[in-house]
Order: sequence, then C-alpha cells, then structure tokens
Amino acid sequence: MTAHPANTKSSSGRDLTQTAVLALLGRAGPMSRADLARELEISPPTVTQVVRRLVEQAVVQELDQEAPSRGGRRGQLVGLVGTAARAVGVKLAADHIAIVEARLDGSLLASHTLEFDVTAPDAPGRLAATLRPFVEEQADIPLLGLGVGVPGVVDRADSGRVEAPTIGWHDVPLGRHLHGALGLPVLVENDVKALTVAERLFGRGRLHKDFLVLTIGSGVGLGIVVGGSVYRGSRGGAGEFGHFPIDPQGTRCACGNRGCLETIVGSAGLVRAAQAAGVLRPGQGVDRLMELADRGDVQARAVYADAAALLARAVAAMITVLDPETVIVLGEGAAAWQHWDEAFRAGLVGAVPSPMSQTPIEVEPWDDTAWAQGAAAIVLATPLDLAGHAGRHTEQVLRRFHGQPTDD
Repeated sequence: MTAHPANTKSSSGRDLTQTAVLALLGRAGPMSRADLARELEISPPTVTQVVRRLVEQAVVQELDQEAPSRGGRRGQLVGLVGTAARAVGVKLAADHIAIVEARLDGSLLASHTLEFDVTAPDAPGRLAATLRPFVEEQADIPLLGLGVGVPGVVDRADSGRVEAPTIGWHDVPLGRHLHGALGLPVLVENDVKALTVAERLFGRGRLHKDFLVLTIGSGVGLGIVVGGSVYRGSRGGAGEFGHFPIDPQGTRCACGNRGCLETIVGSAGLVRAAQAAGVLRPGQGVDRLMELADRGDVQARAVYADAAALLARAVAAMITVLDPETVIVLGEGAAAWQHWDEAFRAGLVGAVPSPMSQTPIEVEPWDDTAWAQGAAAIVLATPLDLAGHAGRHTEQVLRRFHGQPTDD
C-alpha cells in the first residue's frame, strides 16, 4: 500500500490516511501503532493522531493485548470495533435467498434462508418487499447498506444491472430498483466476486495480494485478485470460468453455448457422468455420489477424479497467465474435495511452467452462509478499501459509517 501524508484528502473529501489505517486493520487484523506506521510508511505521530481520532469515533478500539516484541517496548494492539457498523447481505439462488447481517469485522449477527422464486416475472419487486424487514435501522449498530450476490454478470456494483441467464434474468436493473424501493445504498455483484471480496477482507486472502478463488458446486466460478483488488474486467464479466469452452459438441449450458466447463465438472455434470457409469440411479444426486465416494466406491471416486483432472487443466491455464500466490478453493462442492484433491494436483503437474508448479492450493471450510456473507462484504469493504467498490454510493455509505446525515 502506498503511503499518504497526514490528513491527505481525496477529491471527495475522504481522509486517505484514515482510510489506509482502517483498510490495513480490516485486512490484517489487530496491529500496534508502530506496525501500522511501518506497514503504511507514514510517521508514528501521524498514526497516533489518526488512531486517536478513530478511537474517539468508536470505530477502532485498544485491545488488552500487546504486539510481539521487536527488541524494544511492546506496543498495545488496536483493532476494529465490530459493532461500529453492519451490513445486510443477500445471495440469490434459483429457489431461495440467503440473508445475513454482518458486523464490520465480518462476524455474523444473524442468518436466514427463505424460499424465493427468482424466476418469477415480479421477482425484483417481491425481493424488495421480502428484504424490507431486514434493512430496518437499529439504534445500536448503524446499517451501511445492502449487498446482493447474483449468479451472473453485473455491469457495476453501484448500478447493479444484472445479466443472469441461469435464473432467466436479462438486463435487470436490480440495484436501481432496490435502491429506490428501500432507500439505502445497494451494491449488487456477481456472487463469486462478492465471495472473493469477503475472502480478501476476512479470510485467507487477507495474507495475499495476488490470488485466485475457485468455487465449485452447482457451477464453477473464479475470483481474481491482482495487487489486492478484485479484478472485474471491462464489463464486469471477468471470472466467468464456468463458461470456459471445453467441448463444442457437449451438453448445452444455461448460457446457451455447448460444452462449458461447468456442464462437466459442476454438480449436474458429475451426476450425468455417474449415471452414465452406472454409479447413480435416476433421481439420485450429487449428495449420493459423495456418500458413495466417502464409503470407498471405486467408480464414484473415479467420477470425481476424471472431473478433477479436467478442472486442473483449466485452472492451470489461469495459473500460467496470472501467476497467483495461491489458489483458494471454496463452494458447496469443496465438502467433497478429498475426492478431487489427488487428481487435481496431479493434473497441475506439467501443465504449468516450473516456477509456478508449487502454487499452493488451499481449501477453506465451507458454510452455506458464506455466499450471503460475501454480499455483505462488498458493503463493509467501502470504509476499509482505498480503491472502493461502492462507486456513486461511496459517500452515502461513508456518511452512514460516520453517523452523518444522508440523503439516500
């Protein structure tokens, strides 16, 4: 992170030094003032001044812990106050929505799963009505805004125009609709990118500036972090990895093309392969396949191994192009990673240049609330990120964060 002189302001009046301190505490966790100054390359008196101001604002707190000694006096750690702010996150799936309320430090206050038909013609209006009780203001924890994760391409998080063929949405102005209906900042993002923001802020990604997030489950997704920022591409479509072309004569994908990667290694593709091999009977699904593999069924394990080898070749192409520090595996399918792992790692061998052959593959424990937590993270990232995801909603989110009047 580049250094900023004390009280440097952005064109919008944002204190960049203060934001840099918040961003580092958000990514790295509690630190001493001396370590903050060292990492940000700014003077200790400046850090002391900024931290004092943030403590007075009840955004940062002094902890009953001391930093490890570097040969001198050990400094007291400071960290974010989780209750300084909250965000509501929503993940849209084909037949339900997951909703979480998350604190500034990423911890969850509450989670809910509700049946919901996103393919219905009036889905955006019904979604606003469903979410209204969850975005009511609370006196104790300020609400920064609403984040929504969708399985499709989003032009920009702040405008939230969605193209999601898997749920039958074409050019749906979801962000504008929810903002108008609910009267608060609304950020809409592709669900994998939102999950990647959460990983950057609160997960293993906080230790890296360049990494990939690979999600496996009903589909396949890829989050790309370069220089500490999530890469979106020119139209918001970067990371649509599930639609990587594999077999032009293959199964037709929900996107309209044939033989996309996710038609083979997504859960439906695994089930088709297992049924063709006689491992599964009609009506049985991926849960049964994992159960058989867990019990040692050789054919079930072979279905996973074949898919893993193919997935590895596709991921190898991304590693070769992007040279990440690590690849983090997430998603519902990660629960069965023990059946993917050996064939996946073997598939990478010889498929990437030797300097990248030791790229770590890290598997995060999966929780079904993670998708919605990712949606909340794109809102929580606004006061913790110099680059910013909120666009035109940035000032409104920051005003809410600092308890100032808003005109949402």
